[in-house]
This record gives sequence, structure tokens and C-alpha cells, in this order.
Amino acid sequence: MNRWLPLLLGAFLLSSCVSSKKFKQAQADYAGLQTRYQTLEGTLADCNRDKGNLQKEKDQLNTKINELNRELEFVKQNYTQALNQLENLSVISKQQAESIKQSLQNIGAKDAYIQNLQQQIAYKDSLNMVLVMNLKGAIGNMDDKDINIKVDKGVVYIDISDKLLFKSGRYEVTDQAKVVLGKVALVLKNQPDIEFMVEGHTDNVPFRGNGVLLDNWDLSVKRATSVVRLLQKDYGMDPMKMAAAGRGEFHPVADNATTEGKASNRRTRIVILPKLDQFFQLLEPKQGGDGQ
Repeated sequence: MNRWLPLLLGAFLLSSCVSSKKFKQAQADYAGLQTRYQTLEGTLADCNRDKGNLQKEKDQLNTKINELNRELEFVKQNYTQALNQLENLSVISKQQAESIKQSLQNIGAKDAYIQNLQQQIAYKDSLNMVLVMNLKGAIGNMDDKDINIKVDKGVVYIDISDKLLFKSGRYEVTDQAKVVLGKVALVLKNQPDIEFMVEGHTDNVPFRGNGVLLDNWDLSVKRATSVVRLLQKDYGMDPMKMAAAGRGEFHPVADNATTEGKASNRRTRIVILPKLDQFFQLLEPKQGGDGQ
């Protein structure tokens, strides 16, 4: 019995040692599993969070997709409507294309027409200035109070004072005036296309009738006809290029309240008439034009 006791005790101790190692190993394995479990649990939590974020993003994307689908449907509807309108407009544009083209051509033609008018006006202004210079050169150093030559709004005016041309209340041209009118006639005859009007003007002092003349109307007319008659008979001016008119006291150039004003108003004016027929020819439509 005693002989077997040590053997039994050794076997027991050996058995206890083996069990302790397994226990410790089991503990280590458990700890490892516990760590692995915690790691997996953390990973699962992360996955759940990612899943939630992805679901949120998915929901947002679905919302955006729905919005885009609605916008797309709206665009499709508008596109269809616009397409129908464009089809209608295309019909109109086809009908009006030639008219639009013609309108553009008309604009170009009218622009050229305006430029032509401007050139004609500039040319006329240049001729007027040359005429004025020639008249002043021909007349020479006359007193500016007795004769005035000017251009106003494209028209040349030659104003000759009453005291130079006529005696008071008379309509016969003086000898001194004949010299001046001869110089004017010489310049005008060198311009065969020129037409002019001679206007008689008086102040506002009533004319006392003498049996032939009744008033300032008569006096102004007779003075104008005396001048054109002289230009025709003495200086060979073409009567078809002249006209005579009396304006009485009704077109003053100064205030009749003063002596100087009255003197300025008593005048004979030669008006170089613009060639209105040539101007209106520019306004007439060209042959084969649009008539506009």
C-alpha cells in the first residue's frame, strides 16, 4: 500500500499540472476571443454607422433624383411647347423673310440717300459761299450800312438800303444805284442756273398816296419791279430767272421805334432762290425703286 502511494501522489500531481495548463490556455483563449469579440463589435458599430450614413446619403440622392425627374418633366413640357412655338414662328419667318431682307435693303438705300442729300447740301453751301465772295469782291468797298450780303439757312441775301436805291417816297432807281446793281448783275449772269427774287420793304410810316401808289404795299411792289425791270433792260438779265415781290412793312429786320431801325427796314432785298425743283428731284423715287 505504502509502495503505491508515491505513485498515486505523482499521478495526482501530474494530473493537476496538466489541468492547470489547460485552464490557463483556456483563459488565454477566452481573453483572445473577448478581444476579438470587442473588435468585431466595434467593427459592427462602425458598419452600422456607415450603413446609417449611406442610407442617409441614399435618401438624399433619391430626393435629388426625384427633384431632377420633376425638373426634367417640366423641361420636357416646356420644350414641347417651345417646339410648337418655334414651328409657328418658323412659318411666320418664312413668310416674312423676303420682307425683312427688303427692309434691310431699304435701310441701306435710305442711308445712301441721306448721304447723297448731305453731299448736295454741302455742295450747295460751298456754291453759296463762292457766290457771296464773288459778290463782295465785285461790289468792293461799299458802306456796310448801304449793302449787306449774307448766307442764312442755305439762302444768299443781298440787302441794299433804300437811300442808295431810291429817293424818299419814290420808286425810280437812282444813278448811283444803277452802278451797284450793274456789279450785282455781272456776278449773277455768270451763274446761269441762278434764280432770284427782288423784294421791296418799307418801314411802318404810312405812305401818303399820290394817286398812283396807295400805301406801303404799292410802294414796296413798285420798287421791286423797278429793280427787276432795270436788271432786264439795262443789264440783260433773263426775266424768266427773276421775280418781284412787295412785302410792305411786315417783314422788318429792326425795331421801327428808332430812326436807325426804320432806316434798316427800308431796303430792297435780292434773294437767291434755292433750286427746290432739283431738291425735290432728290426726294423722288428712282426708276424701279420701292417708292418709299
